[in-house]
Order: sequence, then structure tokens, then C-alpha cells
Amino acid sequence: AAQEFAVVVTPPRFEDRAKAGAIYRNIIEINNTSTKASRYTVQTADWTLDAQGGPVFTQTLSEGSCRPWVGIEASEITVKGNGKRRYRFEVAVPAGTPRGECRFAIMIEGEPQPPRGNVPLPVSGRIGVIVYLAIGDAAPRLEVLDTRSASVQGQTLPVLRVRNLGDMHGRLEGYLAAVDAKGQRIVLVPDNSPVLVGATSDIPLYPQAEDDNAQTPAIVYPLRIKGRLDSGSQRLDIETTLSR
Repeated sequence: AAQEFAVVVTPPRFEDRAKAGAIYRNIIEINNTSTKASRYTVQTADWTLDAQGGPVFTQTLSEGSCRPWVGIEASEITVKGNGKRRYRFEVAVPAGTPRGECRFAIMIEGEPQPPRGNVPLPVSGRIGVIVYLAIGDAAPRLEVLDTRSASVQGQTLPVLRVRNLGDMHGRLEGYLAAVDAKGQRIVLVPDNSPVLVGATSDIPLYPQAEDDNAQTPAIVYPLRIKGRLDSGSQRLDIETTLSR
């Protein structure tokens, strides 16, 4: 019988730092939630983001890939039913490596299962654990190029066009204060998606309810926005008025 791909992996990503000439080590916890023992293959991969912000994985070494520095505990493992496995990996950063970011994924894949329904080929489940490892004093340097309104998941939201001129990925954090055409005060929170080194990304701003039981406010444009967002030690002041 084919195994069920029922696995929980923690953490889903690592965001950490290492020094040139040092070895960075960490552990992934793999929990098999199936009642039967399951076998998994484990390997590294390079990755980038597609136009929708989703990860795209590849086994081909990308230009400047740091995967040759990465060591994994085993390429195949078995985890007993309802059991867990602490899986080790390490990154040996060469001496003299300049500041920057080592970015890769550790892919955990179950055994192929027989096709079901109209699926003609066997399929297998796969989980990618994302690793960001800043080398030395690497830091993001985000720049807001434009602010506009755009359709996001069926609603019109403020969107920041953000470019990363730094040497590691960055994320926007914090909140902005806004007032819409009805005089309604709204708190806006940026999407937590990463802006990769050298990339330009659209970051939506989501209206946030005042408490868990309150309804998320509907924005009536035009919308006046003012405040400050953070990216590490960087501060970005935002002040604009958006029409629909």
C-alpha cells in the first residue's frame, strides 16, 4: 500500500546569520502524522519567486548558489507512525566570503503514490523548508518606488511597489494610519512577503480590524495614508493619497 503524505515540518523557514569561515548548524523537526511508518527523500534546491510571489524550486545550481556549502544528514529517512525525527543540516561558509545572503531550500518528499481518479501518473507530496542565511553584516535596503490601488484577492487595496537595493532579503513590518472618504480611520498592515535581493515586488496593505470580533473595515476611496514602516533597522516614511 502506498504511504500517505501526512507530515508536519517545523520551522517552515529559517532566517539567521553566519560568519565567513564558520559552520552554521540547525535542526528541522519532521513529524509523521500518519499511523504507518513513512519514507522520505531529502535534498537541497535553489529557488526564486514567481510573479505571484510563490516559490519556484529547481535542482539546477543557480548562478552564485551557496548549495555547495550545504551538508544534510541523510538523503533518505524513515519516520515511524505518529513519530518525529530531528533532522540536522549545516552550512560551511568559506573563509573570505563577502557579505551577502545564502539562500536555499531543503526539500522533503514522500514516496510516489498510485494515481487516483483521472490523474495518469503517480504523485508524491513535497515540502520545502526555506533557509535565508545572512553572511556578515548583510542587510536589506528597501525603497518604495510607487504607491497605488490595485485589485488583490477580489478587493481594491493600497499596494506599495518596493525595490531591494541591499544584499539580503527584506520584509516590511509595522502599520500605517489611514483615513478614507467617509472619515473612517483605518489601520493598514503590510503583507509579510519577502523582497529578494535585486528584486522589485508589489506589497499589498491590508486593512485590519480593531479586535478579533470586529469586522474588517471596507475602504471608501480616496484614502489618505501616513506613517512609518520598518525593515530591520531601516525606517520608511509613507505619506500619500490614493484614488480607487
